[in-house]
Order: sequence, then structure tokens, then C-alpha cells
Amino acid sequence: MALSPFHLAIPVHDLPAARRFYGETFGLSEGRSDTQWVDFDFYGHQLVIHEHPKTLAQDGAHTNPVDGHDVPIPHFGIVLEWAEWEALAERLRARGIDFVIEPHIRFRGEPGEQATMFLLDPCGNALEFKAFQDRGQLFAT
Repeated sequence: MALSPFHLAIPVHDLPAARRFYGETFGLSEGRSDTQWVDFDFYGHQLVIHEHPKTLAQDGAHTNPVDGHDVPIPHFGIVLEWAEWEALAERLRARGIDFVIEPHIRFRGEPGEQATMFLLDPCGNALEFKAFQDRGQLFAT
């Protein structure tokens, strides 16, 4: 079954900084925009950043423990192909991005083994990028 593109709208309290971050850091192309929002092509999905006062979640991330790390909640992201994830990790390191959780392999040798990394956008929204050597493990138990 082909995946349908999702639509996600997130709040950003600094629209110009968030626009630069998603456009320049990730190289996402812009779609429509207005004075208070911008559409991005987020790996084939529609991500919209909306200007909005800082939220409690952006002010200080809540976390849940996962495989020895404090994972920020809420967060969103994408599952990439392994080579694409590795290239993105190197690109982000080269740009001096501060990671919340550095790129690493989670659940090594277990069902659902995955490469993962977490970072924050300039407005405090948490993002996760992950990859599986075997995509069939995406929903492994």
C-alpha cells in the first residue's frame, strides 16, 4: 500500500528563523506562504510552520526514557533510507547543529534496531530522524 502524505502544522514563535532552518538546514522546498505561515515539502509530506507565541512544550521539553536516552515529547520526524539518514547526520554535524540526542543506533541487536537522532528547531520543536536497515522492523515487537 502506498503511503498518503501527511499534513502537520506546528507553531513557531520566530517565523523568519524557522523558515531559514527548514529551508537551509534541511534544504526543504517551500510551497505556499503568507505573512504568518509557510508550507514546506517535508520529504513528500506537507509541513506548515505557523507563527504563534511560544508554547509550554517549546519552552522546556518533557521527556520519556527510551533505550537509555531522554526522548523529547512531543516530537515529529521522518523515517529515511539508511544512506539518506547517514548523509543527513553528517550534514547536520557539519552545520554545527546541537543535538538533543546525538546520531546513534538504538535497540542494537534487538527487534526494531534503528538509527536515530533528535534535535530542536529554533523555536524549540523537537524532531526525530530515523532509519532502519530492515524497514520490515518498523513495527517490530
